[in-house]
Amino acid sequence: MAGSSSDIPLIEVRDVVKHFGSVIALSGISMTVRRGEVMCLLGDNGAGKSTLIKTLSGVFRPTSGDYLVDGKAVSFSTPRDALDAGIATVFQDLAMIPLMSITRNFFMGREPVKGFGPFRHIDMGFCDRVTREEMKKIGIDIRDPGQAVGTLSGGERQCVAIARAVFFGAKVLILDEPTSALGVAQTSMVLRYINQVRSNGLGVIFITHNVRHAYAVGDRFTVLNRGKTLGSHDKAAIKIDELQTLMAGGKDLQSLSAELGGTV
Repeated sequence: MAGSSSDIPLIEVRDVVKHFGSVIALSGISMTVRRGEVMCLLGDNGAGKSTLIKTLSGVFRPTSGDYLVDGKAVSFSTPRDALDAGIATVFQDLAMIPLMSITRNFFMGREPVKGFGPFRHIDMGFCDRVTREEMKKIGIDIRDPGQAVGTLSGGERQCVAIARAVFFGAKVLILDEPTSALGVAQTSMVLRYINQVRSNGLGVIFITHNVRHAYAVGDRFTVLNRGKTLGSHDKAAIKIDELQTLMAGGKDLQSLSAELGGTV
């Protein structure tokens, strides 16, 4: 008997390899992301996180391996293909224009229009209303959606980018280091929103090198090191200090600690 649609991962990659000439950036990566789950992708600089998310989001094509969305094999040529399949990526730079309004950033590239022929124009009344309502749903009260998005805090801008992706139909959110440059209060805001998105049934890939942030919201953790998977672990099966050790080098770190008399 075939499994129900709820049993099929939103995203599944099997033995994905990515070469750039003679350089092997990814070497047999496998992972899954399910509905209502936060999958945390952990690894130090150079681990392969950026290459993997760009492969998932249609920027790169894998050299080999299988990429499935809702159980069906896909091969994205552009990020637009991934967006059309419900895979939305929020990169660190957020792809926002600071001097443009919150509303214009929210609807950038997808502006609704009204009128006919030469009298067609953006329906700013609708856009402002939707922007205000969507931000209010996540606890951010925007008095003037026409204000420049650059006047918002870093955490609020992250939430604008995430809310935009959710509003336009994302099934999977790929978040690239969303808390890396944020203070404590702003980080809490973003983590709360990630939890809210998960409760609405979306899948989330949370890329970070901060184990504490990952452990706060993550359901499963995949650790990368030099383009390889060191393993995927359910939260119930791994403690935060074990996850930290695995991410930091595992046996290599333990050997160094022994050499230095346990000071690492």
